[in-house]
Amino acid sequence: MKKLFTFAFILLTTASAAFCKDRLVHNQQEFDQAIARVKPGDAVVIADGTYTNLALNVAVSGTEKQPITIKAEGKDKVTFTGDVYDHMFNITGNYIVLDGFTFKGCNIFRKDGKNAILVEFFNTKNCRMTNCAFTQNAAKSQFMPIVVISGNGQNNRIDNCSFIGNVDNQEVQVKVTKDECPKYTLIEKNTFKDKPKVAWPIYNGGECVQIGQNPILLGNMVPNATVQNNTFIHCDGEPEVISNKSTGNKYLNNYFEDCQGELVMRGGHDCLIDGNTFKGGIGGIRVNGTGHIISNNNISNIKTAIRLMYGMSKGKIETGFYVAPSGCVIKNNHITNATTGILVGDSKNADWTGKFDVKLYPSRTMQDVAPFDNQFVGNTFTNTEKTIVYN
Repeated sequence: MKKLFTFAFILLTTASAAFCKDRLVHNQQEFDQAIARVKPGDAVVIADGTYTNLALNVAVSGTEKQPITIKAEGKDKVTFTGDVYDHMFNITGNYIVLDGFTFKGCNIFRKDGKNAILVEFFNTKNCRMTNCAFTQNAAKSQFMPIVVISGNGQNNRIDNCSFIGNVDNQEVQVKVTKDECPKYTLIEKNTFKDKPKVAWPIYNGGECVQIGQNPILLGNMVPNATVQNNTFIHCDGEPEVISNKSTGNKYLNNYFEDCQGELVMRGGHDCLIDGNTFKGGIGGIRVNGTGHIISNNNISNIKTAIRLMYGMSKGKIETGFYVAPSGCVIKNNHITNATTGILVGDSKNADWTGKFDVKLYPSRTMQDVAPFDNQFVGNTFTNTEKTIVYN
């Protein structure tokens, strides 16, 4: 009886797979028609070629066992380019896989106050973007990301993608608002490389990865995102290669080489920064906020490896443009060839008067609250002039 049941199950599974279809499309009209007919387990295959002026909306859903795949016909043979004024891919369904596309030379514009986006997952669950390449794309206004996870979805994933030579943009953004916070986003095994310094007069808006946008008012939001096993080489867009502005996120086993920026806990609390490697460049890890664990990181050939900053406020309740680090544990990090290993208290008494809107952000403007109640355990220093400095 058991063998009969197993044989019947195999027949059913094979029959189910046989009904799955690959739908080859060559233009916007064919794509829209295919999406209207697609079923769980099907694939919409975009034919080899170069495409402009597409707006591809995906509102259908697959299932856990039978996701819907939207993929390139051939590896590295489907390219999207040109001016973009809206979404190129707007994905709102669940269990969708976006696989194998190249976005090259796209100019991304802001129109009527709305940002164009190359790929957005909005309110989606269990969606994935994999094996996609983003190269030489340019934002034409400041603070514009090219890939966005937004809404109240969960368990979305970006993996094995490359972001190379993009200009004046943010690459990957997990968007957090007072009403919407994507949960459990996974960003892993991606390559970020050769990102030039942004051209904007204010040296800002060029992060590779940004988790949250408003650390002053929304830093307590909890996306529980994980950024792991990514590579960052020559990422010089702005001072924050990775910008954490929310709570409960993990940054694990990432590799940074010769970047003119840092992994920055700009805001938020209770994050884990573990097992990352930094080689050369301008900095390692910068810390504001409470309850972070910074452990097992290897930092070499950097002037100041880990910086705990002064703040305007303390704790999770007081509002401050910067929150002084407290309750953080900095342990088992290995720092080599640094001028200063760990600096406790950078930007002491910096005066921010007139530099931010105190009505929008009801914060003191003097950065005079020192880091406090932090633990330093088991850190090792090699060829480092000053190990732990208190300012």
